[in-house]
Amino acid sequence: MDSVTSEQRRTLHSTADNGLKIVVVGGFGVGKTTLVRSVSEIRPVNTEETMTQAGEGVDDTVGVAAKTATTVAFDFGRISLDAHNVLYLFGAPGQERFWFLWDRLFSGTLGAVVLVDTRRLADSWYAIDRLEHHGTPFVVACNDFGGPVHTPAQVREALDLADEVPLVFCDARSRESSKQVLISLVEHLRSVVAASRPTPHPIPEPTP
Repeated sequence: MDSVTSEQRRTLHSTADNGLKIVVVGGFGVGKTTLVRSVSEIRPVNTEETMTQAGEGVDDTVGVAAKTATTVAFDFGRISLDAHNVLYLFGAPGQERFWFLWDRLFSGTLGAVVLVDTRRLADSWYAIDRLEHHGTPFVVACNDFGGPVHTPAQVREALDLADEVPLVFCDARSRESSKQVLISLVEHLRSVVAASRPTPHPIPEPTP
């Protein structure tokens, strides 16, 4: 995993006056904390707690049996885009018992990344459903856990993704790979905005 260097832990520029928000959602143990950590320019704020026996029978750990800590509120990271614009990243908790927090995290967000473990595609259905319910644009990013290889068509069919929803593959541990996921979301947001603009009516030529 890429470590966060002292160069990356930058203070916020005094001229920054426009905050933009993106949420990273997905099932339990898909790598949301890892993605925020890898791409944030500051040391991320997280609410990871050690998993205890109290969660047995509550949290589904199939496929993530080695996981020892989990997010109980949200992760938070930051990327300075320029002197005036700052991107804030929020990683949502994945367990079903914390899903009630998601609607509040979605408030004010420009878009979202749905992070997916292709070994457990069904765990992503709720995230996609909630984003569609809110009308929030999103991209789907398949995190590489070394499981069975699925084609994009297979993933789209399993998740019932609309054709216009971008699907990318990534390694959440890699800063560069995580950046590409965010870039794909920004490009998707641009296309959504462009498509929502009314087509200008041609100005008729003046009659001589």
